[in-house]
Amino acid sequence: MSALKWQGWAVGLTVLAGLLVFAPLGLYVWASGEPGAEPPRPAVEDVRVTGCRIDPGSRRVVATLEVSGRPEGTGAYVVTVEFRERATPDPAARPAQALVKLPGVAPSATEHAEALGPVWPAGATPWCGVAAAEFVSGPAG
Repeated sequence: MSALKWQGWAVGLTVLAGLLVFAPLGLYVWASGEPGAEPPRPAVEDVRVTGCRIDPGSRRVVATLEVSGRPEGTGAYVVTVEFRERATPDPAARPAQALVKLPGVAPSATEHAEALGPVWPAGATPWCGVAAAEFVSGPAG
């Protein structure tokens, strides 16, 4: 074979190899389109317990909550607060819980609320924490 024929085959095989490698990559990029919107962060990240105390008159635990509004709009939070004796949960025990609803939390606003827990035994220090939280966007409700 002549040198010109070999060069033609070499160019043809290189083009074919390039298509086999880069065509699927190009199709993948084209099919994926533009990146979608980032999923909203969990509502638990908007809520934190700022205080956990025992009310001296009733001996009930009181948890103080702070909720930060979301930039996507006004909405309501439903927060489940847990009351335990230790920060690490005991798998055999079922901790006491309380629900707190905060309607109409405006974007970038900080709201405060209190959750009232059970009567606490004397001599025991309570631990208060957020067990779950839900955010529902929309007007106050």
